[in-house]
Amino acid sequence: MSQYSVLFVCMGNICRSPTAQAVFRQRVAAAGLAQRVRIDSAGTHAAPQGEAPDPRAQAHARQRGYAMDAIRSRPVHEGDFHRFDLLLAMDDHNLALLQSRCPPALHPRLRRLTDFCLRSSCSVVPDPYYGNAQGFENVLDLLEDACDGLLLHVRRQLDSAG
Repeated sequence: MSQYSVLFVCMGNICRSPTAQAVFRQRVAAAGLAQRVRIDSAGTHAAPQGEAPDPRAQAHARQRGYAMDAIRSRPVHEGDFHRFDLLLAMDDHNLALLQSRCPPALHPRLRRLTDFCLRSSCSVVPDPYYGNAQGFENVLDLLEDACDGLLLHVRRQLDSAG
């Protein structure tokens, strides 16, 4: 059985990337692909490590039916560039940090998550950490859109792999 793996990346791995992980995990499970798609999230900065996602991110995600309780923050590791088929940054800053650490031959694995948006033309997932509740809702809207497009991409990759 062929497999595909996706790593969502933001700065601290406490708001955007764990929310993306939860949204995409639900999409993948609903599509019956949970056994074929590995999903994780990480941060470009080492701290905080082992923390639960931001309580505000969890509350807004929970209102839309996404569970984030088991997710814990971690930094991007060198091995992630080899282990994951796609490493999806939330913004240009985090993409640049990934590019600076990634072996050049693996750069095609690095993308912005918003590259997969089907409806939105927003180029980045804005960081809601210092904002208000609406910021978390906007992030969820973008993540749902991008994860819908990402699911289409992953299905194509799995289908072409046999």
